Amino acid sequence: MKIKALALIAALACGTVYAQTVEIKDAWARATVKGQTATGAFMKITARDGAKLIGASSPAAGVAEVHEMKMEGDVMKMRAVQGGLDLPAGKTVELKSGGYHLMLMDLKAPLAKDSTLPLTLVFKDAKGAESKLELKVPVATVAPGAKAAGQPVMNHDMHGMPGMSGAKPAAKQ
Repeated sequence: MKIKALALIAALACGTVYAQTVEIKDAWARATVKGQTATGAFMKITARDGAKLIGASSPAAGVAEVHEMKMEGDVMKMRAVQGGLDLPAGKTVELKSGGYHLMLMDLKAPLAKDSTLPLTLVFKDAKGAESKLELKVPVATVAPGAKAAGQPVMNHDMHGMPGMSGAKPAAKQ
């Protein structure tokens, strides 16, 4: 039992969690400000044998859904993914800002930077069996390593979006 516990601790320290045939890497959730009632969680998911991400939940949020964001002309459209997000066998699907992500709404309290968010993911395998994976996701203002790797950091002006009334508009540069 000690070896399994140490393996889990080592996996969590490396930012990787395994559940049967599903691997989660680089999971994080965006920190919020007072009054903000929605945020996103992001990660890389690889299902060895293929699966679907069919749901999520967190005691910190009243609603957690798999969402897709895409631009249609000059209009940003965001909606829940119906029927689950396909995870093709052996291919990594990235949940990220500007694409597929987990939307956490009706937050019960602000998510503070450097805290952790309990999050449960629900998967369905090719045979229809459901499994759950419980995570402790770090909360940050940008993706871990984004600045160090020189990646651009998206700074969205979410003022006026539902659930974002407490967010401050981004400064113009």
